[in-house]
Amino acid sequence: MTEDVELLDDLLRLCAAAGAEPEVHHSPPESRGTWEQAPMVLVGDDAARRCRGAVRRRGVMLVGRDQDAPDVWRRAVEIGAEHVLRLPDAEGWLVDQIANAAEGVGRPALTVGVIGGRGGSGASTLACALAVTAARAGRRTMLIDGDPLGGGIDVLLGGERAEGMRWPDFAHSKGRVGGGALEESLPALHGLRVLSWGRDDWVVIPPQAMQAVLAAARRLGGVVVVDLPRRVDESVAEALAQLDLGLLVVPGELRAVAAAKRVASMAGMILDDLRVVPRGPYAAGLDERWVAQALGLPLAGELPLEAGLLTAQDDGAPPGGSARGPLARFCAAFWERALAPEGAGGRAGGGAS
Repeated sequence: MTEDVELLDDLLRLCAAAGAEPEVHHSPPESRGTWEQAPMVLVGDDAARRCRGAVRRRGVMLVGRDQDAPDVWRRAVEIGAEHVLRLPDAEGWLVDQIANAAEGVGRPALTVGVIGGRGGSGASTLACALAVTAARAGRRTMLIDGDPLGGGIDVLLGGERAEGMRWPDFAHSKGRVGGGALEESLPALHGLRVLSWGRDDWVVIPPQAMQAVLAAARRLGGVVVVDLPRRVDESVAEALAQLDLGLLVVPGELRAVAAAKRVASMAGMILDDLRVVPRGPYAAGLDERWVAQALGLPLAGELPLEAGLLTAQDDGAPPGGSARGPLARFCAAFWERALAPEGAGGRAGGGAS
């Protein structure tokens, strides 16, 4: 809301950057409910006086370009503005707020990372099964492949030829990525959205791109599952920093436990909540509790063996595709605990009993 042409040009540019389509008014709109129902109201400092009688509401911001305008705070109080913004200094912050309002941001997604204690541990299989199980339960789900050397997690879902964007398309992303635009651009497989790697081009994903993509995915709500490599570089560190919890998949072998200790040490420097998922068969004298104790990590549950899993994948069925299979039942029980409200059974995602 402004008649300042230069300020209007700035605000229209910021709305475009945030992927939002604004309504422009010179004074509070006369149509009933328009002022009250808009996700956000940006009032130019030239229009503040005309808003004195408007209904008080949240999400009103007073915006201008004059850093030393007198009485600006008094005008903000008169119209009930939550923030006073000066451009261009506040442009980056304002773009984020506009995009949040346009996307209707609510509770962020529960974000779970899956890491292998050693190569071939089954981490990617568990990541896929978690995502497929969540989607089957009707949850908004995104699966993100964070391992460029893993061969592409879309292959496990039978979607290597599915249309949609891959990591090379986001390698140069900076600043904010729109959540809705991200979701719509990705391949849709088994009721979820998948961000995987391309088949031909080798790209390095800088930390800024990883941060932008994961932040966009989290803003959508639901659940986000990230398949991560064992090595920790700057981009992986950025992914770890955005996780709510991590699952470390460890085969029941002494060498695997020794390798997993190094992985846990590196990931644990960034991730506060890291839990172990042991996988059989076990070497003599080992079981799931021994593995958890040796690593000094909470036990999230034992990853079950599922006969015929590879055959099912060859036939196009993803991990966790059979709702009655042991892997799907493990994942369903995990999500039930992880998504339980605080106070109903302890902290979210509590370990298996």
